[in-house]
Amino acid sequence: MVGLPCSGKTTLAKGLARDLPALRLNTDQWHLHLFGQDAEHPEHDDRHGRIEAQLWAVAADTLALGVNVILDFGFWAAEEREHFRQEAARLGAASELHFLDVSEAELLQRLRARNAQRLTDSFVIAPESMKPWIASFQKPTAAELERRPAPS
Repeated sequence: MVGLPCSGKTTLAKGLARDLPALRLNTDQWHLHLFGQDAEHPEHDDRHGRIEAQLWAVAADTLALGVNVILDFGFWAAEEREHFRQEAARLGAASELHFLDVSEAELLQRLRARNAQRLTDSFVIAPESMKPWIASFQKPTAAELERRPAPS
């Protein structure tokens, strides 16, 4: 799943997990369960990275069993997406990107609604945090979206 917060990644991932079927792994869900709403905590990014690494280990074991996995992580950087594609291929699994391209205005509207709901499985994010994230997000190119590396 590729997209910014509030782009609809988790909603799509849940539907795909049901329809395929597949194991859906969501870093935010685990992070919130373990550490709560800690977005301002100095260790937030390190914690998030450690959870993502552990979820990848679960995904790798699951893929090795021949079971579909959905990584509901966000994958903001092309290099990160390519790394996980290669890792999946190394395990003999094909990969597919699902990119949710949502306008800045729509993201901010969805964020305000989500923050107001105070959901237990989503981070409360300050709207001013979104602008630099939007600027740093690397949208997948058409070629990247079409690429389907064969499993090795």
